[in-house]
Amino acid sequence: MRLLAALSGGVDSAVAAALAVEAGHDVTAVHLALSEAPATLRTGSRGCCSKEDARDAARVADVLGIPFYVWDLADRFREDVVDDFVAEYAAGRTPNPCLRCNERIKFAAVLDRALALGFDAVVTGHHARLADGVLRRSVDDGKDQSYVLAVLTPEQLAGTVLPLGHLTKDEVRALAADRGMGVADKPDSHDICFIADGDTAGFLRDRLGAQPGPVVDALTGAVVGQHGGAYAYTVGQRRGLALTVPAPDGRPRYVLSVEPVSRTVTVGPGEALDTSVVRGDRPQWLDPRPLPLECDVQLRAHGAVHRCVVHEDAGGWRLELATPARGIAPGQAAVLYDGDRVLGSATLG
Repeated sequence: MRLLAALSGGVDSAVAAALAVEAGHDVTAVHLALSEAPATLRTGSRGCCSKEDARDAARVADVLGIPFYVWDLADRFREDVVDDFVAEYAAGRTPNPCLRCNERIKFAAVLDRALALGFDAVVTGHHARLADGVLRRSVDDGKDQSYVLAVLTPEQLAGTVLPLGHLTKDEVRALAADRGMGVADKPDSHDICFIADGDTAGFLRDRLGAQPGPVVDALTGAVVGQHGGAYAYTVGQRRGLALTVPAPDGRPRYVLSVEPVSRTVTVGPGEALDTSVVRGDRPQWLDPRPLPLECDVQLRAHGAVHRCVVHEDAGGWRLELATPARGIAPGQAAVLYDGDRVLGSATLG
């Protein structure tokens, strides 16, 4: 096949490209330039858009002896990922920008352009298994990325090659070292790539301005603090609440809800975060099943798996959990599994 390898500059995409070359495919590499101001990017390889990444990606392509290009998708990334991130927080939700980037950039913009240029598929370094249109978890539970791929369509998966799903991360690093790749020991990315200093609240404040409002205790209705912007808070948050009135029982408080119109952040005890019923909007099936359906659901990236029953509910899903989940934030994804097989996803409302 004629494959386009998306090289991020990290070890996973490097090994994925290498395995594609060694399998006999005709491989071309592309690195995505996603920042409108490259000089502001972080250093130290903490995120997937550090200053070193383009250079590392080019070196990998050189080692593999394959053509290398850089595609400027900064405008698309700003509109579809960064602006969406800000808008979601402004609306009182907690987005997952990596999930959105996979959906709208890596498996929409890139795949669409690749197919238009005559490539058969895009190969990436995501840790998940894909065969015969079925998406499954990686064999490495700690690195599994099937959750962030569950938002893709069957058509997008049909144009995707995932060579790493049968490997652990240690095995991936060993393969990179065996091939003389300088990225073999490069740290994994952990942070939001477009927030160079890691200060999410400050990033949002610069774009949304100061929007002060009250912090209210759910049990007493009393105002127990003031905030500079409800967008800086997420359901389940405990740190940084700046409360001026201690809880009567001395126990810690958590964010229970964020109301952007009234700019109210409501806090309360941890057990108030427990919920047994959640709603999923805009559902998308990868492996359609009739409802009601008993299956597993994961409600956040690397979160716990809950047994549930999925019901149809006004065009969306109502998920009844066998055991309560704590701190479920609107805007995250609910991903359904049958064992290690991904069935579909929806956005938590």
